[in-house]
Parts: sequence; C-alpha cells; structure tokens
Amino acid sequence: MIDFKIVTPEGRYLEEKVFSIHAKSVMGEFTLLSNHMPVVLSLVPCQLVLVDEKQEKQDYAISGGILHFHNNSATLLTDAIEGRSEIDIPRAKAALERAKKRLEKTSDLDTMRRAQLAMQRAINRLHVSGSSD
Repeated sequence: MIDFKIVTPEGRYLEEKVFSIHAKSVMGEFTLLSNHMPVVLSLVPCQLVLVDEKQEKQDYAISGGILHFHNNSATLLTDAIEGRSEIDIPRAKAALERAKKRLEKTSDLDTMRRAQLAMQRAINRLHVSGSSD
C-alpha cells in the first residue's frame, strides 16, 4: 500500500492508503504501485485515479501539480482538485465556452496559452464528472 497525501494551497485535501495512483505527467500517463522506484513527476491537467484499500476507484480532476513518490509514500501538490461529486458541471461548461471564445478572438500567444490551459482544465472536469460536451 501507498501512503498518499494531496495538498493544495488551502491545506491537506486527502490523506489515505491507496493501492495505486494513475495520472498524466508531462511525459505521459503512468501508474504507481507499491515499491515503485523513487520519482518526482510534473503533472498536467488530468484525471487522477486512485484505487483504495477496498479496490474501489476514486476519480478526481486535477489542474496539474508535482507528485513525489519515495518509500511507498506519495505526496501530490496541486493548485486545484475536485472529486467527481464536487464538480460543478454548469460552471465547467461555462469555463469551456469562455476559453473557446478567448481563443477565437486573440492572436496574442500568452492569452492563447492561458485560454488553452483553461480549456484543458474545463474539458478534464467535464470528463471526470461523466458529462460530455
């Protein structure tokens, strides 16, 4: 089992033992199991899937972050995380539409990058919630 902690700017979000951690880093998708080699990963906006002690899946939408794994202990530092039941679907759909409109209106690279990231986060939240758009 892996001792897993998720920490946000607001404080500790989750602390529990998990069987596995699945997410997406800048290098691609990965799954961590007990006794994995030590690793530090930079995560992108993605679906975080935890398998708990009862072998039940828990789905979360994360905005990205840093994951540190060593000696069967993992810590995820992230700016934002929402469990499936916490996702506000109308808000995510509105964020997606705003990002699409910003992309259509701008040619500024910085604005485009921010809009693309906002769009990725909104799509991820909708995907994790089970709502398709």
